[in-house]
Amino acid sequence: MKTKTDRPAAKSGLKTLAGLLPFLAPYKRQFVLAGIALIVAAGATLAVPYAFRQMIDLGFVSNGSGNAANINQYFLALFGVALVLAVSVAARFYMVSWLGERVTADIRSTVYAHVVQQSPQFFETTQTGEVLSRLTTDTTLIQAVVGTSISMALRNLLLFIGGLAMMFVTSAKLSAIILVMLLAVVLPIVFFGRRVRKLSRDSQDRIADASGMAGEILNAMPTVQAFTHEKIEADRFSVSVQQAFQTAIERIRARSVLTVMAISLIFGAIVFVLWLGAHAVLEGRMSAGELGQFVLYTAILAGAVGALAEVMGEAQRAAGASERLLELLAERSPITQPAQPLSLPARTANGAAVHIENVSFHYPSRPDSPSLSQLSLAVTAGETVAIVGPSGAGKTTLFQLLLRFYDPQQGSITLDGVDIRQLDLHTLRNAIGIVPQDTIVFSANAMENIRYGRPDASDEEVIAAATMAAAHEFIERLPEGYQSFLGERGVRLSGGQRQRIAIARALLKNPPLLLLDEATSALDAESERLVQGALEVAMQGRTTLVIAHRLATVQKANRIIVIEHGKIVESGTHAALVAQGGLYASLAALQFTQ
Repeated sequence: MKTKTDRPAAKSGLKTLAGLLPFLAPYKRQFVLAGIALIVAAGATLAVPYAFRQMIDLGFVSNGSGNAANINQYFLALFGVALVLAVSVAARFYMVSWLGERVTADIRSTVYAHVVQQSPQFFETTQTGEVLSRLTTDTTLIQAVVGTSISMALRNLLLFIGGLAMMFVTSAKLSAIILVMLLAVVLPIVFFGRRVRKLSRDSQDRIADASGMAGEILNAMPTVQAFTHEKIEADRFSVSVQQAFQTAIERIRARSVLTVMAISLIFGAIVFVLWLGAHAVLEGRMSAGELGQFVLYTAILAGAVGALAEVMGEAQRAAGASERLLELLAERSPITQPAQPLSLPARTANGAAVHIENVSFHYPSRPDSPSLSQLSLAVTAGETVAIVGPSGAGKTTLFQLLLRFYDPQQGSITLDGVDIRQLDLHTLRNAIGIVPQDTIVFSANAMENIRYGRPDASDEEVIAAATMAAAHEFIERLPEGYQSFLGERGVRLSGGQRQRIAIARALLKNPPLLLLDEATSALDAESERLVQGALEVAMQGRTTLVIAHRLATVQKANRIIVIEHGKIVESGTHAALVAQGGLYASLAALQFTQ
C-alpha cells in the first residue's frame, strides 16, 4: 500500500466519486423511486410561487376589495401543493437514507473482504488502525453523501433549473441579468473548492494516523505499563490528535470562507436584480404578482445555489474519503490464485511429502537481506524433521513460504509432488496445520477458539482435540468450562494455556502436514511434558516440521537440520550432530550444561 509520500497523483475534483458507481449500480430500482419522489417534490416547490402570483393578481388586485372565492380556491390549491410536497419529501428521505445505509454496508463489507485476502506484505507497511479508520470514518462520510448529499444536490439542481426557467418566463430581462452575474461569481467558488478537497483528504489522513497509533498502543498495554510509558504514550496520542484537529480547523476555515463567498456573492447579485424589478413595478412594466413570483423564484434559486455550495463541500470531503477507500480496493496481493488450480493426490496414511528445491527469498521490505539462500530440503511422508538454528536464521521464513504467505524469488516448493503455486490457496492451507510462536486467541469462548481449526467440528471432536493438547483440564476449571469467554487476545489465560489452545486448534484440523513453530516455548516443564506426549501421538500419520530453540523438544525427531544465515549447514540425528562438534553441538552444549 502506498505511503503518504509515494501516493500516485489523485484524480482531480469529484471524479473520484465515480469509483463508487459499482456500489450504486445494484440498486437502480431504489434510485428510480427516489428520483420520482425527488421530481415530484421539486415540482411542488416550483408550483408555490405561481400559486402566490395567482392569489395576488386574481385574488387581491383584480378588484379593490378582493375576491373571496378566488382567495379560497388558491389557498386550497396552495395547501394541496404543500401536502404533495410533504409526502414526496418524506418518500425521498426514506429512499435515499436506505440507499446510504445499504451502499455504506456494501462498501465496508467489500473493503474488509478485500483486506483480509491481502498477503502479509500488505500488513508490513499498513497500520491496522489506519485500515479501521478507512472502514469507519471514511465510509461514514460516503454514507452522508449517498444518503443525503446526492439527493440534496439533485433536488437543488432541479430547483435551480426549474426556478431559472420560471424566472425567464416571468421576466426574461431580469433573469438574463441575474444569470450573467451568477456566472461571474461561480468561478471563484469552484477554484476555492479545490483547496477544500485537498484539506479534506489531509484531515482524513491525520485521523487515520491517530487511529493507527491508538490501535498499536492499546494492543500493547502490558508492555506500555511495565515500562511506565502511560504518560509518554498519552502525550504522543495527544500530539497526533492535535495535528488532526489543526488540519480539521484548516478545512473548516476553508469551508467557512467558501460559504461566505457563495452566499455573499450570490445574494448580492440577487438583491441587485430585485432592486431593478421593484423599479419596474413602480413604472408599470410588471404586476405586483409577477414581481412576487419572481422574488420567490429568485429565493428558490438562491437557496438552491447555497445548498449546492454546501453539498459541494460535503462532496469534496467524500471525494477524499472515496480516494482512500479506492486505494485499498486497488491493492493487489502478490500471492495470486492459479488460473487452473491442480488437486492434491489422495491423502496417504503417512501424511504429505514436502520437497524444497534451491529456494532463495528476501522479504519485500528488506531486499538487501536474504532470509534463505539456495536452500534445498526433501521430507518424506510421515517423517518428523526438526529445524534448529540461531534467531534470524530463516526457520520461521521457511514456514511462511510453505503456507505461501510469500513466494520465493527463486526455486520451488512442492507438496506431494505438486508445486504449491499451482494449488488453490485454500486447498494448500487446509492441508497444513500450524502452531505459531505468537499464539492468537480470539474474543470468543474456548469451544469456538478451538473450533476455529475446523468450523464444522462437533463439540465432542473439539473436546477430544483439547484433551490431546493437554488443554481439557484447565478449560474445565474455567468458570463456564468450554463456554468461558477468554477475553480479547486471550488475556484471561496464561501464555502456556494460550499455547495449548493453539495446539488443540491445529490437532482438530487434522492436516497431513503439521508445522510447529516453538509450539512448547511458553510452557512450564510439567505442561511441556504433557503437550510433548500429546504431540508425539498427534505426529503419527502425518508429516511434521518442528522449529525449536529448546533442543530437548527435538531429540526424538527422525532428522534434525541446522540452518544458519538462510542455509542448511548440518543435518542428522541428535547423537550424530553432537558427535560432529559443529553449530548444533555448540547450541546443545549451551543448553544442556546450564
